Amino acid sequence: MLSKLSDDIKQYLLITSNYWAFTLTDGALRMLVVLYFHQLGYSALEVAMLFLFYEFFGVVTNLVGGWLGARLGLNKTMNLGLSIQIFALVMLAINPQWLSVTYVMCAQALSGIAKDLNKMSAKSAIKKLVPEDADGVLYKWVAILTGSKNALKGVGFFLGGLLLTLFGFQDALWLMAGMLTLVWLLSIWRLKADLGKKKAKPKFTEMFSKSPQINRLSAARLFLFAARDVWFVVALPVYFVSELSWQSSTVGTFMAVWVILYGLVQANAPKVTGRNMALTQSKQSALSWVTTLAVIPAMIVLGLDSSFSPELILVGGLLIFGAVFAINSSLHSYLIVRCADSDGVSMDVGFYYMANATGRLTGTVLSGVMYQYYGLSACLLVSSVMLGIAIVLTKRL
Repeated sequence: MLSKLSDDIKQYLLITSNYWAFTLTDGALRMLVVLYFHQLGYSALEVAMLFLFYEFFGVVTNLVGGWLGARLGLNKTMNLGLSIQIFALVMLAINPQWLSVTYVMCAQALSGIAKDLNKMSAKSAIKKLVPEDADGVLYKWVAILTGSKNALKGVGFFLGGLLLTLFGFQDALWLMAGMLTLVWLLSIWRLKADLGKKKAKPKFTEMFSKSPQINRLSAARLFLFAARDVWFVVALPVYFVSELSWQSSTVGTFMAVWVILYGLVQANAPKVTGRNMALTQSKQSALSWVTTLAVIPAMIVLGLDSSFSPELILVGGLLIFGAVFAINSSLHSYLIVRCADSDGVSMDVGFYYMANATGRLTGTVLSGVMYQYYGLSACLLVSSVMLGIAIVLTKRL
């Protein structure tokens, strides 16, 4: 099989390298924006709102991007994502005095478009590089790509803080834009031109999935990621700073370490669940893991109401939640690639990650609103309810 896939493995490595390079700049850019605007006096909620367009345009991009990938080829959508990210970095590298909130939100919108074009292209391409009957290989490749991306995003958080310290906001952006330009040129030169291109050009109206299985899996993914972000994105960092008196640098470091560990668990998910599972077994495994996950936020609420240290409860709870969530995410990522139609795979994958982006957007907004009016415990209870809905949807796969 390795001999048969030798050319495909080269393409996989190129796609993965593209994805890694993009992810480093994406994580670093997020940390640069968070730290820089925090230094300018923005509140945590105001900084979070700078990323609102980033999440919103992910919804649109995945839907349209899947159609473009099937129509034009995944090489073109991946390279388009890289070029848009370069442009977004250059946009922000102007004189910092000229940066307004609206301008930064627009640049972040472009970065969100770029990120989802790149991710959709990378995930879809794997389907085309693995034989139809090699489920174990597909699961392993998807897990490695997904897990390494999240681990590198955590490294990107560190990189963003380091670049800001060493070079300042403007020069750090120019440095990242230059590095990503080299990756973009290599991708244009070496990535296959016909990768993922549908045999018959799909109509724009075909963007929405007609498969009940894809629709249910997508809906489950929406609630899965909304359940994470409703307490993780805004509520938790603000709680650490305002209630537990953590320094901003400590919060950033902890979040970065959490994302790295989360990515490492994702990459190794096949070793935990078993790699060579039939499709039915994979669905049953997904149901078991999401059921386990739903209990954790509710247990954290009970812990916060007890006499135990809230700091210990939250840190420990978040680590356990992250590990179980990572297994869920890897299983989901495998299932969508496995269940997607091989001809025009990007359309099913794009639709699925549109639901993913909708979940992140919903969770981000609810995280700010629920925490501001009802507190962290309410965010955690909403998380458990959302995961309960994900359980019902996963049962119907």
